[in-house]
Amino acid sequence: MSEPDQRLYFLLQRAAHRLRTASDRRLVATAGITTAQLGALFAVRDEPGITQQGLARALGLRESAVTGLVGRLTGAGLVYKRAHPREHRAVVLELTEAGAAALDAAQPEVDRFNAQARALLGEEGFTRTAAALRTLAHWESPETEG
Repeated sequence: MSEPDQRLYFLLQRAAHRLRTASDRRLVATAGITTAQLGALFAVRDEPGITQQGLARALGLRESAVTGLVGRLTGAGLVYKRAHPREHRAVVLELTEAGAAALDAAQPEVDRFNAQARALLGEEGFTRTAAALRTLAHWESPETEG
């Protein structure tokens, strides 16, 4: 009998790719948005007036990636930009009615995914997995010595 695969980085990458691909397909069909857009819309909803820099931090992305994402969201009418009240070169992001409607349309898919994950992992496994992923998402990986 072989040992279970312990290549955590590979397993995380593989799981993320499979989950994102399946979730994107379902979210586009039900809400017209991708998982990346869903994450951004949640962040804008949860922190109205967030800057693009703040959104990049919240999503763990580079600002250049967020610029394109915000461009697609504004182009689709899901968020709008307005001038920052104190920083003349910055903009803040707000959810539009269409953005709020997309989140509402996506919520049943989010709930369905969570229910399926709970069924697969069990309640304790689901809770422990969520906690472990939160820890990894905020982990500052030590520099590799050469």
